[in-house]
Amino acid sequence: MTRFSAVLAAMLLTSLPAIAGDVANGTKIVKTQCGACHRVEAGKNLIGPSLFGIVGRPSGSVAGFKYSAANQGAKLTWDAATLDKYLVNPREMVPGTTMTFAGLKNETQRADVIAYLETLK
Repeated sequence: MTRFSAVLAAMLLTSLPAIAGDVANGTKIVKTQCGACHRVEAGKNLIGPSLFGIVGRPSGSVAGFKYSAANQGAKLTWDAATLDKYLVNPREMVPGTTMTFAGLKNETQRADVIAYLETLK
């Protein structure tokens, strides 16, 4: 019976959807972790490009922003899965990027950030 319970629990856990991110917490994280270099308003670039409309956008495509060659050539689409991987370690995913952010290692925080970024439309 114990073996059956373990197998059943494993099956249930792998079939559950990913935990939805907390938009309010994501807003706070973006302000504190990203706000020095990025704005969330359309057309407002700083050291980094605007994050407005990032979800679904091709990498290196914000008009008027001077991207590194690495970001221009990355050929990524910023969907939730790509953003999640990138936010762990930007320099590992896009070698040569000028983004200095070391990464957001906490999975829940990344989910929160992505949930917030999805609202920027």
